[in-house]
Amino acid sequence: MALKFSVLASGSTGNAIYVEAEEQSFLIDAGLSGKQIEGLFQQINRDIKTVNGIFVTHEHADHIKGVGILARKHKIPVYANTKTWKAMEPLIGDISPELKFNFEMEKVISFGSVDVESFGVSHDAAEPMFYIFHHEGKKLVTITDTGYVSNRMVGQIKNADYYIFESNHDVEMLRMGKYPWNIKRRILSDVGHVSNEDAAYAMSECIGDQTKGIYLAHLSKDNNMKELARMSVSQVLEEKGFIVGEQIALYDTDPKIPTALRAV
Repeated sequence: MALKFSVLASGSTGNAIYVEAEEQSFLIDAGLSGKQIEGLFQQINRDIKTVNGIFVTHEHADHIKGVGILARKHKIPVYANTKTWKAMEPLIGDISPELKFNFEMEKVISFGSVDVESFGVSHDAAEPMFYIFHHEGKKLVTITDTGYVSNRMVGQIKNADYYIFESNHDVEMLRMGKYPWNIKRRILSDVGHVSNEDAAYAMSECIGDQTKGIYLAHLSKDNNMKELARMSVSQVLEEKGFIVGEQIALYDTDPKIPTALRAV
């Protein structure tokens, strides 16, 4: 069975990604209500009761809102690193000890034929990290909350088949927008979120012979638009010599509508 995924929801109002292969299925983050996430599973014709684990990236509400309720209701194990556990436990309520697992940064845990690798990012959280899924030579990378993409990160995520990659804001929209300056400064900082252009330059360093497509994720509802993100990323990638639409496909994600299940 192929490695498959769906970006269930992506944006400042909540984030969740579904991944499956063989007999294993996983959720990366659960940043919406339990009821909303159950509804998103129905839309992709999957049963949340079969999920083998929730991998938490960091403790911000748009990534953990539904973690506690889903774990308790469906007896789903939850994986996070020590510092993230400490930061999020007061926010998600009590979880049974047998459902709590540590997944430290820069580690690999195997679930059947799926190897899940964690790597650190630069974001204003306790110890933020994202995940790479490896299955039968295929590679899926998730990276949606980071202020920049370092050379170390590029080395870890290079030449994946598919990326779920942050393309958070248009710099001019953010600068001219309604947010107070302290929020703008945080978003633009090295521990905030990457802009469309910065994301695209990072993508251009990561794309390899194996790469088929990139899902533009975690778009700001106030400081970005799907069309603008796609245009900005396409422009940079084409400047770097990639043929968008033929060599590399770009896909939208949405805060409320899951992407179709895709085989990696």
